[in-house]
Amino acid sequence: MKRDVRILLLGEPKVGKTSLIMSLVGEEFPELVPLRAEEITIPADVTPEKVPTHIVDYSETEQSDEVLREEIVKVRIFLILNEYNNSIKNGSLCCRRIPIILVGNKSDLRSGSSMESILPIMNQFSEIETCVECSAKNLKNISELFYYAQKAVLHPTAPLYDPEDKQLKLQCVRALSRIFSISDQDNDHILSDAELNCFQKLCFGNPLAPQALEDVKTVVWKNTSDGVQDNGLTLNGFLFLNTLFIQRGRHETTWTILRKFGYDDTLDLTDDYLYPPLRVSVGCTTELNHLGHQFLQKLFDKYDEETLSPAELKNLFSVLPYMPWGPEVYSNVSLSDDNYISQHGYFCQWMLSAYLDVHRCLEHLGYLGYPILMERESQTSAITVTREKALDLEKRQTQRTVFLCKVIGPRGTGKTDFLQAFLQRSTEVYFVCFQRNERDPGPPTIYAINTVSVANQDKYLILEEVDVETEFLKTADAACDVACLMYDVSDPDSFNYCASIYKQHYMDRGIPCVVVGSKADLIEVKQHHGMSPSEFCYKHRLPSPLHFSTLLTHTHTHIYSKLTWAIITLFSQFIYFCNINRVLTHECVRQVREVCSRPSCISEPVSHYCSDCIQHHVSRTLCNIHRADQRCLR
Repeated sequence: MKRDVRILLLGEPKVGKTSLIMSLVGEEFPELVPLRAEEITIPADVTPEKVPTHIVDYSETEQSDEVLREEIVKVRIFLILNEYNNSIKNGSLCCRRIPIILVGNKSDLRSGSSMESILPIMNQFSEIETCVECSAKNLKNISELFYYAQKAVLHPTAPLYDPEDKQLKLQCVRALSRIFSISDQDNDHILSDAELNCFQKLCFGNPLAPQALEDVKTVVWKNTSDGVQDNGLTLNGFLFLNTLFIQRGRHETTWTILRKFGYDDTLDLTDDYLYPPLRVSVGCTTELNHLGHQFLQKLFDKYDEETLSPAELKNLFSVLPYMPWGPEVYSNVSLSDDNYISQHGYFCQWMLSAYLDVHRCLEHLGYLGYPILMERESQTSAITVTREKALDLEKRQTQRTVFLCKVIGPRGTGKTDFLQAFLQRSTEVYFVCFQRNERDPGPPTIYAINTVSVANQDKYLILEEVDVETEFLKTADAACDVACLMYDVSDPDSFNYCASIYKQHYMDRGIPCVVVGSKADLIEVKQHHGMSPSEFCYKHRLPSPLHFSTLLTHTHTHIYSKLTWAIITLFSQFIYFCNINRVLTHECVRQVREVCSRPSCISEPVSHYCSDCIQHHVSRTLCNIHRADQRCLR
């Protein structure tokens, strides 16, 4: 809504412009009238709309055309005055696209009304909001005139309603349809009494009395054939009700609704609404928090209880001007047996969106009505900005639940298969499933996200596929929480890439790395690198290489758990001893075995561990677990 109102009075000399202004301010007709009144400012606290109002008088005898042009640039509305005993000339309508009120002054000199002479002009110029008969001498309609001027600026009719067709404009219909869809919380295409009262309270502060609610539905029922259904208001009924408000001069009611749902004077959602400021410092990440999860859960339940079909997904996002999730979503997340978006996959995709592009995620939440339905100032309350990673490492603890793993290796090593296996399917199955349903999701994307259970907690792990030939132009591109360096065990040149990437980007950066040999079902050949992958890992204190194959499904979960544990151990200092017996407990050993890729490292009875170790903990990174000069627990 505009922050001020600037009114410019125009008209022939001696038509009464100055008298109107002085009668408004002095509340009496002035005996002596100057050629032009100085600019008057009415403070916000004394106006009905609570905005400051500037009233400007123009006199062509005292002021030049240049001054008029300057005023036109600043003006919000014209008041064009004519005596009703003079004919109204079309030339008075001097500027298009700015609201106009025709003022018939000196009505005290004429008996009756001349509205019939005004209507043709009003129909000809859509900028004309209304016309008002008034008299500065009798103080007739003076206050009302300037109130209508304020109203025309702050709640314009032109964006909402076409007076010639006597119906809402298309953009207004679209905005109100979105509002109806958001308010229809059970997705039955009807606003029930409960939903109407919730809507009324949200927009106007108070629910409707039961009788008032019935009266509203009765009016709609009498004037429409399909406006009321099952004792509730349909979309057509909702649109009719707003049309009625406008036709009866209560367009401020419709504007109150529109602005509550984020719309500006051109019926576009404002940038302040869609893009609220959110500061994310270097080293911080963004995640959906419990409020975001709560909103998205309600949204999911509104359209289905288990899975979202393509049609249901389209309906869910129908309040957006575009489809935010393309075919790539089907390769990003796990799917149901019928290849629909499961509830788990739905939340994974939202987590991925919040992590990779939080501002676009905020935009989507805004379109979906998060601030309105959750009664929050903005959708930033759905997002948690995590603490800087460096501080987490210093404190040895983190509250983060979403982590990024970059899967790096030359083309043809099976990175795409590795990502799809994380979603518990093969790349071949991914394509076959969609061909069976006559849908083409396109090739798998470079992302996959799923949850991994670590120490009885679910963490979101994002895998990002990286081809070394095309990526890593900068060192910053290698940033992640853990790097998965993948080579093809059947290609003798494959490991060279991994070794080169590790030395160039990870050796001195403190980012944990895990080496994975893909295509483990094939015969392993000797790598042309100076050292074997095992020797390389031993030298650089990395965990022993893990092996992956799409044909050996039992290895999948094990590898993804190791990747997640590699991250968690950076932030945690585990205490693995019993304060009473001063020896390791069975639970501690179980957790260490889960971290350790060599279970044989812990084979002795629990009581044989040294009780002199007061604080046993997993080393800072997995690379220290298998150092030759120390035990697994040091």
